[in-house]
Amino acid sequence: MANISVRFYSNCLRRFTTFNMYLPNDFREHEPNESEYANRPVKTLFLLHGYTGDADNWVPWYLADKYNFAVVIPNGENSFWLDGISTGHAFCKFIGEELIDYVRRVFGLAKTREDTYIMGFSMGGFGALHTALYYPDRFGQVTALSAALIMHEVASLKEGEGNEVANYEYFRECFGDPAKLLESRNNPETLIKEIKANGKECPKIYMTCGDEDSLLENNREFHRFLESEGIEHVYIEDKGKHDMEYWDKYLRIFIPKMFE
Repeated sequence: MANISVRFYSNCLRRFTTFNMYLPNDFREHEPNESEYANRPVKTLFLLHGYTGDADNWVPWYLADKYNFAVVIPNGENSFWLDGISTGHAFCKFIGEELIDYVRRVFGLAKTREDTYIMGFSMGGFGALHTALYYPDRFGQVTALSAALIMHEVASLKEGEGNEVANYEYFRECFGDPAKLLESRNNPETLIKEIKANGKECPKIYMTCGDEDSLLENNREFHRFLESEGIEHVYIEDKGKHDMEYWDKYLRIFIPKMFE
């Protein structure tokens, strides 16, 4: 598994930014890769970090090598992977358009929807779901681990309010006017309804959340919403907390489902 760091100018972010990339393109002469997936065309997984994280946060390289897929890990700051209201904060467009186009042009990867997947945990779980649903023609599958599906909580915020994570101004920058959030395209529920109304194919969805996670009810609520809309998906609750131990466990469970 080869790894590189790429620094390039982003028009969406109006500055230079960096992403990490892991490529299953090196071979050990005395340790051949005997995986049944080794000789098929390389697929690509975009991996989104959580709040306060960065592109060095987490890499499933051992699974990427086995299942022969590239991993692209961008830096999303604390953006919730949304197009913020100020200039240079278009993180959804950055992932769904600019970064995919760059990876296609420079590395010849992520050429089709069927070869392009996205995954994230916590804030990145929200971002993975939102980005895949915003660009259903570009992502074939999405996995959300303990997703921070907090749109209903943000929608109830009033100016001057906040929580232990951030203040009102932060949430307004990421999600736009909270009073208009639930009807906006920053709400994954709105995007599901758009996909259905436009007769598009929804990306295949995998979700999980631990039973000791403070985000459990948010994930249950979105699971019930998907059921009510008739959207096929995999949803699992299991014993666990909001931590890397839980996410690593479900990497091992969901990546084989995605890449086999």
